[in-house]
Amino acid sequence: MALIDQPQDQQGAFSLPPGRALEICRQLEMAILEHRILPGMKLNEDEVGETFGASRTVARSALQALAHSGLVTIERNRGAFVSRPSIREAHDVFEARALIEPRIARMAARAMSDDDLTMLRAHIENEHSAVHSGNKGQALSLSGAFHLAIAEVANQQVLTQIMRPLISRSSLIIALYWRRPDTTCESHSHEALMKAFAARDPFAAEEVMKSHIVDLHSGLDLVERPAAEPTLAAVFSGDPGSKT
Repeated sequence: MALIDQPQDQQGAFSLPPGRALEICRQLEMAILEHRILPGMKLNEDEVGETFGASRTVARSALQALAHSGLVTIERNRGAFVSRPSIREAHDVFEARALIEPRIARMAARAMSDDDLTMLRAHIENEHSAVHSGNKGQALSLSGAFHLAIAEVANQQVLTQIMRPLISRSSLIIALYWRRPDTTCESHSHEALMKAFAARDPFAAEEVMKSHIVDLHSGLDLVERPAAEPTLAAVFSGDPGSKT
C-alpha cells in the first residue's frame, strides 16, 4: 500500500517555488515530524547545505520557509533551531484543538462518503504498520495526517488551515513532553472515530474526538527538559534522498 501523504507535503504549505530548497524543506519537515530531528536542535546553514549537497543560499531559503511554518525558530546572531514549544504553548495548542477538532469531526461525519472512509482506513493501516515496525515517529506523523484528512473531508478550508500549524506544533510538543507509549493517537480512539464515521453519526464523532484530544493532552508530562543535540549528518546518514 502506498504511503499516505504527510502533513504539509505540498507546495502550498511552504513559501517556496518548486526546486531544491523546497525538497530540502520537505525532508527536514518530515524528519522533525517523525522525531528524527528533535526540538531545540541547531540547524546550521553550512551543515544543512553539506548534508543535502546544496549551497548555503539554498539551505538558508529552506530554513526560512520552515521558520515561516513555525517548525523552526531563527534567533538573531544564533541561527536556526527546531522550535521548542513552552509548557504554556503546549496547553494552548491542545486547548485550541479541543475547541476545533470535535466540530470538524461532526462536520466530517455528515459529509462522509464511502471513498472518504476508504481513504481514512488507509491512513490508519499505514499508522498501524509504522507502530508495528517500531517507528513511533512515523506513526505520530501519520496520526497527524489522519486528523488533517478528517478536516479535508469536512470541507472547511478555514478550519483546516488553522489546524495545520496546530498539528505540527503538537508533534513538537509530544517530542518534548511524551509520557507514555500510547500518547500518540491511540488506535482505539481512531477506531472509535471510524465507527462513528461509518455510521454517519455526527454527534458520536464529536464526542469521540473531544475525549480523544483530552486524553492526548492529559498524556503529556509537562515539565521542562534539556534540548537534544544529535548531528544533522547522523540523522540523514543512509537516506538516499538526502543528496543529489
